[in-house]
Amino acid sequence: MDIVYVSSEAAPFIKTGGLADVAGSLPKAIREKGEKITLVIPLYSQIDDKFREKMVKVKHFFVDLQWRHVYAGILKYEDEDNDVDVYFIDNEYYFKRDGLYGYFDDGERFVFFNKAVCQMFKELNLKPDIVHANDWHTGLIPLYIKDFAKGDSFYKNIKTVFTIHNLKYQGVFDKEVLSIAGLSFEYFTKDGIEYYDKVNFLKAGIVYSDSLTTVSKTYAEEIRYDFYGENLQGIIRQNEYKLVGIVNGIDYDIYNPETDKNIPYNFSTNNLENKRKNKIELQKLYNLPQDENIPVISVVSRLVSSKGFDLIRYILDELLKEDIQFVVLGTGDREYEDMFKMYAWKYENKLSAHIHFNQKESHLVYAGSDIFLMPSLFEPCGISQLIAMRYGTIPVVRETGGLKDTVIPYNRYTSEGTGFSFANYNAHELLFAIKDALNLYKDKDKWENLVIQAMKAKHDWENSSIEYIKLYESLLNK
Repeated sequence: MDIVYVSSEAAPFIKTGGLADVAGSLPKAIREKGEKITLVIPLYSQIDDKFREKMVKVKHFFVDLQWRHVYAGILKYEDEDNDVDVYFIDNEYYFKRDGLYGYFDDGERFVFFNKAVCQMFKELNLKPDIVHANDWHTGLIPLYIKDFAKGDSFYKNIKTVFTIHNLKYQGVFDKEVLSIAGLSFEYFTKDGIEYYDKVNFLKAGIVYSDSLTTVSKTYAEEIRYDFYGENLQGIIRQNEYKLVGIVNGIDYDIYNPETDKNIPYNFSTNNLENKRKNKIELQKLYNLPQDENIPVISVVSRLVSSKGFDLIRYILDELLKEDIQFVVLGTGDREYEDMFKMYAWKYENKLSAHIHFNQKESHLVYAGSDIFLMPSLFEPCGISQLIAMRYGTIPVVRETGGLKDTVIPYNRYTSEGTGFSFANYNAHELLFAIKDALNLYKDKDKWENLVIQAMKAKHDWENSSIEYIKLYESLLNK
């Protein structure tokens, strides 16, 4: 098969969130299974020179946006270590900016990107069997392919897959963006792209793709209903015949405690002593009393309400009365940043808050802590709990979305499991789950057994990439 994977960001080139991790590692896993796959992203000005030096301009052409004839350059990344072909769409007016998203003309910027990607196929004579688009930034691609196919046989038989990584972010713009896009108003209906008299890019992906996926099986069920549906539950139920949940994985080359250069001491299931040494290094770095026997609870997250920080706020005083240490790494809403700063002042020997994000530091937090908190209100998949388990840090999660699919609750009778969980969005359920973990921590043998089970749990891309390949094949056989 010839597959093109389109994303607004991809590691290691450019990253603001988990989408980049998926776009950086899933195509690689699919390629390792013998399929031909190409990755396409915008050429942002923030992409590092070390990558730019390996880019070669392949071609340029023009994209019509209303009366304008807009330049689109195609650069190819050439690196012998890279199995996946990577193309970048270049236009400095749209992509030479301080950030990736959040501009007044985001609608126009990503209309350009979507249309340019679709035109690129023909310009390079790169006819894919499957185009896999991701999140609202690429939501118009399935629609463009269907629209182009009406007048150009080149686009016939190209199948599209659209993945929702987070339903909350939808790309909603004034309907004038349809004119800029050069798309007919026949698509502007409640069963099409219209959304409260505006245009919704994510909805376009849902409606016009041949297959619709989410990043976990539970999230695929949840988004059909009002609580998780973000006002799109109706259109999702209408299209549920093509909806599939495939859980994300993580790149085991990047997140590997045995080889990770970001941590002072590498460790494995056969050498957990070095995990305790990483704890001492974490305590040193974060100015906490150095004691390998004290349980360290950690949070690495965007500090926003959907991640469950309201629950943490209610129980933090009570939790910090326990014999624990608590570390926080991340940025987000001012109220949560200030909350953790205040608790770090109030409990200076127990809580250390670092209101910034640093990739290297995050690896030490995962490796050096004992318990990882993720009490999310909703979580399409979640990557942090997968990384935590890989590093033998036991997750405490709410049973929602991918958290429910990936963390097996500890069974005190059989000793099976990989973490602790609670069902309702309730602060004291969270507290009781943490206390269950702290009680088990006191039994060193049982705790070590749980740590080893978590580290051995398989959450790489092996199984998920096979599921995606089967999905692609099923579309081609229709």
